[in-house]
Amino acid sequence: MNYKAALFDLDGVVVDTESQYSVFWGSQCRLYHPEIPGLENKIKGQTLTQIYDGWFSGEIASEQPLITRRLNEFEAQMDFDYIAGFEDFITILQNKGFKTAVVTSSNKIKMNAVYRKHPEFHSLFDAILTSEDFSASKPDPDCYLKAAERFHFSPEECIVFEDSFNGLKSGRAAGMLVVGLATTNSAEQIAPFSDVVISDYVGLDFEKFQEIVSVSR
Repeated sequence: MNYKAALFDLDGVVVDTESQYSVFWGSQCRLYHPEIPGLENKIKGQTLTQIYDGWFSGEIASEQPLITRRLNEFEAQMDFDYIAGFEDFITILQNKGFKTAVVTSSNKIKMNAVYRKHPEFHSLFDAILTSEDFSASKPDPDCYLKAAERFHFSPEECIVFEDSFNGLKSGRAAGMLVVGLATTNSAEQIAPFSDVVISDYVGLDFEKFQEIVSVSR
């Protein structure tokens, strides 16, 4: 393989949190937008800025600090269980010499909650890039290009693991191979934006990973 780095989004890719966010945003959407049932499903995969700009601006923009406080309190109590098979898979990549990074739109406040749940988290990654490190949000490629620069690798040497449409588009725009995880959206929905689609990491040893990546391009 000519690939040298594996770059992982966080939610829905490293940790299984999407259903929990659906609970939180469902409560906020019903409170502020009862006229749009299921709005929490439409905003999946969007950054907080995108959610605010799209649905919580104008007359209710003044509510944003309160929603942010509620969100921070909610995230502090969240479960951050790993996606099935993730720990084994990333250990395999590390043993094969891959550089690994989290590239997330989450902020440092949330990441501190992740670290409290997983004291070993830092040992799984060579770099952790958060929203504070980027000048533009996904689907802009800035975040993944910055991760490649961190390792002094070209985009062609990096593999992106994503679940959201904006994240998949970001990896594509960065010129990287994109592995889509069907954890948030269906395999059929994310296939047009992915080079490879997997459901999780269970049973994904290095030989199988080499095989699916090699036939993707």
